[in-house]
Amino acid sequence: MQVSVDFSVNGKVQGVFFRKYTQEKARQLGLYGFVQNNSDGSVSGVLEGDEPKVDIMMDWLQHTGSPASRIESAKFSEKKIIESSQYKSFDIRR
Repeated sequence: MQVSVDFSVNGKVQGVFFRKYTQEKARQLGLYGFVQNNSDGSVSGVLEGDEPKVDIMMDWLQHTGSPASRIESAKFSEKKIIESSQYKSFDIRR
């Protein structure tokens, strides 16, 4: 089953290559979507793909992140079932 989830991660997540590591992990898992920095210091984005792989990515965002990051909290929207991804890859938005 394909699902879509919005996410937001707070803590020391900017200036620590968090977006780059997130992109690499998502691509390894075959996920689609994006990650971006926000003006409040958080990082947010969208994950789309097979539900078990989205679950792995959600756990990674909540507990791992980039080596220099310090995750204080991660929030996720309810999973939405989708027919197909609206994204072509997993990108970093500036």
